[in-house]
Amino acid sequence: MPRYAMIVEYDGGPFAGWQRQDGPASVQQTLEEALRRLDPDVPSIAAAGRTDAGVHSTGQVAHADMSRQWDPFRLREALNYHLKPAPIAITALEPVADDWHARFSARERRYLFRLIARRAPVTFDRGRVWQVPGPLSLEPMQAAGRMLEGLHDFTTFRASICQAKSPVKTLDEVVVSEHPYPGGREFQFRFRARSFLHNQVRSMVGTLERVGAGAWEPEDVAEVLASADRSRCGPVSPPQGLSLVGVGYDEDPFAD
Repeated sequence: MPRYAMIVEYDGGPFAGWQRQDGPASVQQTLEEALRRLDPDVPSIAAAGRTDAGVHSTGQVAHADMSRQWDPFRLREALNYHLKPAPIAITALEPVADDWHARFSARERRYLFRLIARRAPVTFDRGRVWQVPGPLSLEPMQAAGRMLEGLHDFTTFRASICQAKSPVKTLDEVVVSEHPYPGGREFQFRFRARSFLHNQVRSMVGTLERVGAGAWEPEDVAEVLASADRSRCGPVSPPQGLSLVGVGYDEDPFAD
């Protein structure tokens, strides 16, 4: 069966996350239903990451096996037509080898979390950011973020329902930056790693926000990380500020 890789963009607000499940619609379910309008025999698709309810994507990668060859442009156009009016779009689609896998071939995932610090309600970016009313300090959050980089036991930042075999992960990069925003400031948190634990990014952002607000010192983050104690984690940030923005592959089908 010919295999096709695709970049999937979606607004996670209306969905119960990526993964198909009983109950509310998921991104996977919606995309599979669109695929089966084109090919009733399409098996379940696979994705690079299982984003939670409310989490968005500009760079999710999935693959599907079709029963016949398709021109990539025509398949992308047909899928986007059948996905309407769901807030999901296929922004790129390419044929790949039979042994290429959206999840298991990935060497890194990249996440972005957006936080707006201002008192006035956010309107234009509602549902896309986490808003806090008070000011935040950039430099302490940058210092705390650097303490999270490297190989660690991330039990402190791991949800109790996480199914990963081990809490030990390597966090390759944490970048915290500040940007102008009408009536306030925008803080962006970028994380890069081969893989992440359930709720790891949102847990880390909630903790870094406490540092920026002055409630924690940067050194406190290193201490709670070393404790491997979930109860010492800061508040878990809400999902709407988080987006999966990219997945890296050694054999990248979307490389120019």
